[in-house]
Amino acid sequence: MDFEDLKKEFPIKQKIIYFNNASIGPISYRVISNITNFLNDVRDNGRVHYPDWCQYADTVIKGDIAKLIGADSSEIAFVKNTTEGILIVSNGIDWKPKDNVIIADIEYPSNVYCWMNLERKGVSIKWVKNKAGRILVEDVEALIDKNTRLVSLSAVQFSNGFKLDLERLGNLCRKRKILLNLDAIQWLGALHMDLSKYHIDFLSAGGHKWLLGPMGTGIFYCNKNSMDYIHPQNVGYHSVDKSEDHMDYELVFRPNAGRFEEALVNFPGIWGLHEAIKIFLELGTEKVERHIYELVSHAIEGLKAKGYEIISPLGEKERSGILSFRPPTVSSEEVYANLIKNDINVAIRAGNLRMSPSIYNDHEEVDRFLKILN
Repeated sequence: MDFEDLKKEFPIKQKIIYFNNASIGPISYRVISNITNFLNDVRDNGRVHYPDWCQYADTVIKGDIAKLIGADSSEIAFVKNTTEGILIVSNGIDWKPKDNVIIADIEYPSNVYCWMNLERKGVSIKWVKNKAGRILVEDVEALIDKNTRLVSLSAVQFSNGFKLDLERLGNLCRKRKILLNLDAIQWLGALHMDLSKYHIDFLSAGGHKWLLGPMGTGIFYCNKNSMDYIHPQNVGYHSVDKSEDHMDYELVFRPNAGRFEEALVNFPGIWGLHEAIKIFLELGTEKVERHIYELVSHAIEGLKAKGYEIISPLGEKERSGILSFRPPTVSSEEVYANLIKNDINVAIRAGNLRMSPSIYNDHEEVDRFLKILN
């Protein structure tokens, strides 16, 4: 499959120009078909194939997820969303009074409230202050003290698209013996990821944004060397490795990240997510990144020509698939309303317009977007 073939897989292109994949991505015919095939199996066979579903999910689907992010399939667990993955970490660590967590002052709420909720255990937050929308590794380092247990940051910031330096941040946390947790929902599906190159303990990403999968699906990565830092808080029959032996009550956790899946997972959604991930594997994530960068670069050039202010950091190592910008004379809301009227969908975040093109978008759509702008 190439990018031209891909366009036919997304019916949304027949209705609107959709540049809001950083919010909820549309699903393709292929994803819908795979979900339908699974549901047809349940319709016709009930739970007859349940053991096969479990085996397929744990081997083939997790194997493909591992290929996508440069991990091992034993390090992958299924979650409902990014928040659930972060909660596995925040609720599973054996916190001590006076421990602290470092987060940024521009984080998405999923990576804020879970840490605030630890105040009852005596855990405090240290806030990294952004500098022109950037979260700098040296500013993280300046906040680390003897009580810092974990750094939790978005790999890409949702409001302006700033991309973390994962290599420097990972090396810092390794050197200081601090755990590193990432919210990667704005990275996976837009940018190439190879976790084998970085020191990252935990990573979570919902499947419904850039990955173009169903809502209610997601990925939790737990580095095999960090597995024992987390004690599962939600424990059920899937947390152990006993197959159908339901009357053996010895609580011995599965030896892999599957220990964090307490019960029956969302098989229809996971079948859909798998098909979406297969599309990215077919295209190649490095090619996906280049395609999205080209669309964003084309938009930047046109926006600057119209006098728009680019809010997103544009350094080669700090840009992503998200582009935030501001009109020169009118309000963001006025521009947004005009785009919506012309069947072009973007978002407003922090008072700025935000566009986030994906693999099915093309240069002609960017041209149309630029032409319609106030």
